Amino acid sequence: MPSLIVVGGFYGDEGKGKIVSHIARRDDCSVAVRGGVGPNAGHSIVWEEKLYRLRMLPSAFVNPKTRLLIGPGVLVNPQVFLKEVEEVKAKGRCGLDPLCAIIEQKHIDQDRSSQHLSGKIGTTGTGTGPCNADRVNRSARLARDLPELTDYLTDVPAAVNEALEKGERVLVEGTQGTFLSLFHGSYPFVTSKDVTASSIAADVGLGPTNVDDVVVVFKAYVTRVGSGFLKGELSPGETVKRGWAEYGTVTGRQRRAAPFDFDLARRAVMLNGATQVALTKLDIVYPECRGVTSYGALPKEARDLIEGIEKETGVPVTLIGTGPSVEEVVDRRVNI
Repeated sequence: MPSLIVVGGFYGDEGKGKIVSHIARRDDCSVAVRGGVGPNAGHSIVWEEKLYRLRMLPSAFVNPKTRLLIGPGVLVNPQVFLKEVEEVKAKGRCGLDPLCAIIEQKHIDQDRSSQHLSGKIGTTGTGTGPCNADRVNRSARLARDLPELTDYLTDVPAAVNEALEKGERVLVEGTQGTFLSLFHGSYPFVTSKDVTASSIAADVGLGPTNVDDVVVVFKAYVTRVGSGFLKGELSPGETVKRGWAEYGTVTGRQRRAAPFDFDLARRAVMLNGATQVALTKLDIVYPECRGVTSYGALPKEARDLIEGIEKETGVPVTLIGTGPSVEEVVDRRVNI
């Protein structure tokens, strides 16, 4: 049975949480596992008229049958993790790998006090960069070292691969976006590790021959939090005028905005080996799309954008977000 990786195509904030939530329910995934950096990435999900903002657990919690896991490549803040387990009532079906590195208060303090990190780079202040530095130095504490996490420790690579061997569906959730990658992004204004599909797979112990599909998520416009180049950046006033004003899930900072960037989209498809594209927030650019779940019911201007993305990237747009709720999606996939 298939495994599917969901990654961000721009600078994060593309709506991966919504797409993961939709796929988890529609495909009835047995396992959802999170790769990526750590709690510096927030995913927002609107489910049953309630807004959830998750920084650790996979967004697939909306399917009560899905097992929720965090791969060994992910940094874990124990307080955030345990809080989210209680918030979404996931105890008994979630776990994290013993080899996850632990973010301590000293890492948060270093992040927030560093003029380079918080000042120049504009990091989230969640301690992920300093913790990853300690991990590289082989001095970070691991999840297996903390008694409060004992009940959740799980051999995640084994669980993921055993699920595939049993013919179950596995969903892998990435964080941040392609152009925040330490290797492929606009260095130095990037996150502290690679976040393209190859690294997300490695984060959870999924070998390349066991990856069936990669969905790269784009928003109908581009946003970016913090410093770094943003092609075609709009003024704050124009951003508000267009209704594109957004605020970061973790930091609360206003996101900078620009029109859809086809050059970035093509490169993101290439770097991630994408087999599908998901496009979110179409209803923000074209309000008449709000709540539409049929492709034929979309206005011509919206379909023109979608078909333009397909032509420029050579990859089909299979999932289209038309509102904040998990159910507000046009799903054009076949053989689900």
